[in-house]
Amino acid sequence: MRKSGLTPYEAVLAVARLRSFRAAADELGLSTTALSNAVAGLEQELGTRLFHRTTRSVSLTEAGEVFTQELAPALAGLHQARDQARARPGQPAGRLRINTSLGAARIALDTVLAEFLRRHPEVTLDLVTEGRLVDIVAEGFDAGLRPSPLVPQDMVRVELGGPLRVVVVGLPALLAEPPVTPADLMRRCCIRARLPGGAPARWAFVQQRERLELDVPGGLIADSPALMRDAALAGLGLAQLPEWYVRDDLRAGRLVSTLDDWAELLPPLALYYPVGRYQPPALRALVALIHEHAVAGR
Repeated sequence: MRKSGLTPYEAVLAVARLRSFRAAADELGLSTTALSNAVAGLEQELGTRLFHRTTRSVSLTEAGEVFTQELAPALAGLHQARDQARARPGQPAGRLRINTSLGAARIALDTVLAEFLRRHPEVTLDLVTEGRLVDIVAEGFDAGLRPSPLVPQDMVRVELGGPLRVVVVGLPALLAEPPVTPADLMRRCCIRARLPGGAPARWAFVQQRERLELDVPGGLIADSPALMRDAALAGLGLAQLPEWYVRDDLRAGRLVSTLDDWAELLPPLALYYPVGRYQPPALRALVALIHEHAVAGR
């Protein structure tokens, strides 16, 4: 846990975001008791309860909602001011906090973030991965990373690379007789993704502006592309995944793709941040690296 002197406030924001005292304690490097005492002490100082607590759930009170909405950007500003004061002239340093999804984080780590950390060892990159979209300003993030169409209109958007190609893959033995059209998949065993609402996602295909969606059959539904890849490698069926997840498997021949002429292109990922807000040196350096990669890729 970094010694910022702001532990009670960081504790409140972590509990509010994770809806769990134990998960928040793990994230901050505190014991659950120490974190609970920090929150209770702040509640006593404020003279109001910030959380409803039961043995099974944690939720914000009305006062907690108001307090955390005001606290998150204020605390982020304090961290930025501290990091700016500590940084050597022209040298990015301090913490860069980015909200993203797990899949987007993995792709970005492979394409730009690992290189960014090698170039700027004094930066601490704090990636918070979750499925839901959040208000990055209200929750104290420096930036977000999501598929480009999901970026709010009032944000500066910096795209990472190009569209993501979606491929159907399976073991070579399963594709010894490849499907000729997407409709042939209705006679195959497929590994399906789960939508946020719980239903299995349909498989989408595009050819010459014709778009086709199929509710393919299959005995496995998963909510993680990494798990779907593992299932495909185990021979449990065909999987439809962004090509990035299976790139190395395709090169090595562990998996093969099919119906490539019908492959859909997903929108590119984009880093985004508020217009007109102070940008810490680390964020400016990351944006510069993304632009550098874009120029090199042309």
